[in-house]
Amino acid sequence: MQSSAIFPLFYLPPISYFSGLKDFEGYFLIEKEEHFPKQTYRNRARIYSPNGSLDLIVPVIRGNKVHTKVKDVKISNEFNWQRLHWKSFESCYRNSAYFEFYEDEFAHFYHNKFEFLFDFNLELLEWILKQLKREVKLEFTSEYFDDIAPDLDYRSKIHFKKVNDNTIYKPYFQVFDDREGFKPNLSIVDLLFNQGPQSKSYI
Repeated sequence: MQSSAIFPLFYLPPISYFSGLKDFEGYFLIEKEEHFPKQTYRNRARIYSPNGSLDLIVPVIRGNKVHTKVKDVKISNEFNWQRLHWKSFESCYRNSAYFEFYEDEFAHFYHNKFEFLFDFNLELLEWILKQLKREVKLEFTSEYFDDIAPDLDYRSKIHFKKVNDNTIYKPYFQVFDDREGFKPNLSIVDLLFNQGPQSKSYI
C-alpha cells in the first residue's frame, strides 16, 4: 500500500491542487507512470474571461498507442496554441493588479517550444511554487500504484467537471467579477495575477 499522497501533474493547476499539496507537504509524489487520461486538468487550465470561464487546452499528439504513459505524451505544435493561450492571458489579465509583475518570466513558457507535456507542466509547477515561496522538493512515482487510500489519491479527485466540491473558497478580487461574480477554484494564475505575493497566504 502506497503511504504517500499521489498528485497528477496538471497544466496551471487549480487552487485546490495547491491546497492539497500544502496538506501533504513533505510526503507526496508526482504521478509519472499513469496512462494519460483524456478530459482532465493534465492539459487543461480554467481562467476567468470577459465571457465567463474559459478553458485553455494544450493539444497533444495521440499517436498509435491507445495507452501512453503521461511522461511520454508529446505536445502537438501543428498550430500556434502558445500564441492563442498568451493572447487569452493578456485579454483576461492585462488589467489585473499583478500581471505585469509576472509577465516577463511567465512569457517564457509561451515563447519557447516544449516537446513533452510532462516537462512543460513540471517547469510551470516549479515556477509557480517559486512564486508562492514554497520550497518543495518534488519526487516522482517509479511505478503505477492502484492500491492507494482514497484520501491520498489526487489523480482523479480534482476534476474540472466536479463543479461543487463542497469546499468553501474565500472570495478575492477578480477582474471580471462585476459581471458574473466570484468564480472559485480557477487556475492558480488567476490568483497570482489578481493577488500577487499575497497568494501564498490565501492558500
